[in-house]
Amino acid sequence: MNFLVGESENAISLERLRDILIRLEDTIIFALIERAQFAHNVVIYKPGMYKYEGSEEFNGSFLEYFLRESEKVHAKVRRYQSPDEYPFTDDLPNPIIPPLKYPKILKPNDINVNPKILKFYLEHIVPSLCVAGEDLNYGSSATRDVACLQALSQRIHYGKFVAEAKFRDPNLQSKYIEYIKSHNSEAIEKLLTNKKVEESLLKRLRHKALIYGQDITESGILNNTPKINIDVVVELYEKWVIPLTKDVEVQYLLSRLD
Repeated sequence: MNFLVGESENAISLERLRDILIRLEDTIIFALIERAQFAHNVVIYKPGMYKYEGSEEFNGSFLEYFLRESEKVHAKVRRYQSPDEYPFTDDLPNPIIPPLKYPKILKPNDINVNPKILKFYLEHIVPSLCVAGEDLNYGSSATRDVACLQALSQRIHYGKFVAEAKFRDPNLQSKYIEYIKSHNSEAIEKLLTNKKVEESLLKRLRHKALIYGQDITESGILNNTPKINIDVVVELYEKWVIPLTKDVEVQYLLSRLD
């Protein structure tokens, strides 16, 4: 949890947000490494393969069931009251413990791109990341999938905080207001984009994935056979995480003045 109870509503800066996003890179890479140790196990993504006691009306996939049940428990301990957490599941139960008072940094909004995250993760990331076929480790695979999805969701939705921090820049705020009022999403995205930061991110990500994906022998020497496809990690960010984060940022700013 990165936003602390009792913090000022002005407790936001690009420097702090970049530190958080860099730490999330580590979380995502390690989650992908954990998922890559199991086969694709495509059966867990097919609807209607199993019957769920107590949820006879549910006809989704095993992963969807596992994700829903996991988020029910998390909701009860107020995970989704945190301003940087977004569930994949609707109609979650209320927390069983009292709410916390978080700083109101963001303008109220209902932006949630988790359906898009789930789609690209299942259609592109898992097939590229995992060995084809079945190894029967369905529960373990789903557990790792949930960890990957929740980390990706948090990372991408942090775009709202990045957009808010950039909007508050006194040197740029008048431009943002101008483009928001004219509903010029292309100009907003261009103003938000920093190509040098994106290039540095991808280089850092490749290096991290290469290092984290290797075993260290007892003598301290790296085993140069990565446990994960490095290109998949970089492609994940380049093709989906960065563009979808920008989409979140633009959506948020378009409603910023409402």
